[in-house]
Amino acid sequence: MTPAREHSHSAHHTHDHEHEHHQHPTGFRGFLHGLFVPHSHDAADSIDDALEANRSGIRTLKISLLLLLVTTVLQAAVVLFSGSVALLADTVHNFADALTAVPLWVAFVLGRRAATRRYTYGFGRAEDLAGLFIVFVVALSAIVAAWQSIDRIINPQPLTNIGWVIAAGVVGFVGNEIVAMYRIRVGRRIGSAALVADGVHARTDGFTSLAVVAGGVGVLLGFPLADPIVGLIISAAIFVLLIGTVRSVGRRLLDGVEPELVERVAHALDHVDGIESVDRIRLRWNGHRLEGDTILSIDAHATREQLDEITQRASRSVHTHLPNLDEFLISTRS
Repeated sequence: MTPAREHSHSAHHTHDHEHEHHQHPTGFRGFLHGLFVPHSHDAADSIDDALEANRSGIRTLKISLLLLLVTTVLQAAVVLFSGSVALLADTVHNFADALTAVPLWVAFVLGRRAATRRYTYGFGRAEDLAGLFIVFVVALSAIVAAWQSIDRIINPQPLTNIGWVIAAGVVGFVGNEIVAMYRIRVGRRIGSAALVADGVHARTDGFTSLAVVAGGVGVLLGFPLADPIVGLIISAAIFVLLIGTVRSVGRRLLDGVEPELVERVAHALDHVDGIESVDRIRLRWNGHRLEGDTILSIDAHATREQLDEITQRASRSVHTHLPNLDEFLISTRS
């Protein structure tokens, strides 16, 4: 029996053939899916190198953080004049969203560090820890906003400067949507699922700002309780959105990947002559970089040179189908 051999490849390759893609919802459901659910294969299709990806990610977080802080300051000024609890809920959440960029920023910086004897896989998982912090901060902001809304229902207070409240809600929507488009675009380009998810989060914040506008309109129409009720709706919406975030972070912490990515590796290996069977495929996200390994069964009569040629062709095929795949270990056995 020919002894098993292992090869590690990290070079990226280009290709001009097609592979199958999963189907996305169509119609109105597809529109909502495109707005709030990032495509799973976008991150795997990125071809930026790790260092440039980190630089782009940090630059995006700096700029978007500044934009969100400006938006929050403008809204906070209106809160002081108007006393709107719905706008307060939206402002608190926007401020919390701005703060979530800080741990993600730190995670990108840590991701640059080389692996050590203690952290042999490097520090890419810092992104997942940042995700846990994001979940905590957003949940806390929702609790504070809900508490304020309930207090205003029990102890109602007059709402003034409604026109300013509506204007501030529009400002919140525009500011968050600009940040969302920027984060999602760069996140997809560099292969950062965390940055894409943070962009989707900003987009949902933008739509909660529109809810503030609806609350202000309700007050103008003679329904003063519309303001705190909308504040409660915003808080409830934040908790609902957190469910998806918790699932995403938990999946990453448990080394979960999109099944489509495994199928793409299997499809790539099917194109390689000399492989009798694919016994195992494993993939994991290490921050915004993808890595994995496979075990291939090869003809027992294959020579050492033939084994080397098969593993090289297998590596090229896999990297062709997943350009953002970094380390991919190929083991062979007869």
